Amino acid sequence: MLVTTTNDLPGYRVVRHLGVARGVTVRSRSVIGNIGGAIQSLFGGNISVYTHLAETARQEAFDLLVRHAQEGGANAIIGMRYDATEIMDGITEVLAYGTAVQVEPV
Repeated sequence: MLVTTTNDLPGYRVVRHLGVARGVTVRSRSVIGNIGGAIQSLFGGNISVYTHLAETARQEAFDLLVRHAQEGGANAIIGMRYDATEIMDGITEVLAYGTAVQVEPV
């Protein structure tokens, strides 16, 4: 699966648009994660507990996006983006979305 944040894919031409594809995940911070994050924040710098949570959520949303596009017959996704919304304190929705397309080499 080819995935790009641009609206075209150099070396390929879009032969069919299949519509919007998306992958959504909702994640929460655990009590242990909050304690670990609070301790790390006392020392400053990267708070690896939260970085890991953010990376995991984005990867899960991305994987779901790819699966959704493949199920619709796509072999590429163009215009891929992420969005995140805090649903409530400590619970965040992460959305990966883009346009599912079929492409062929030029």
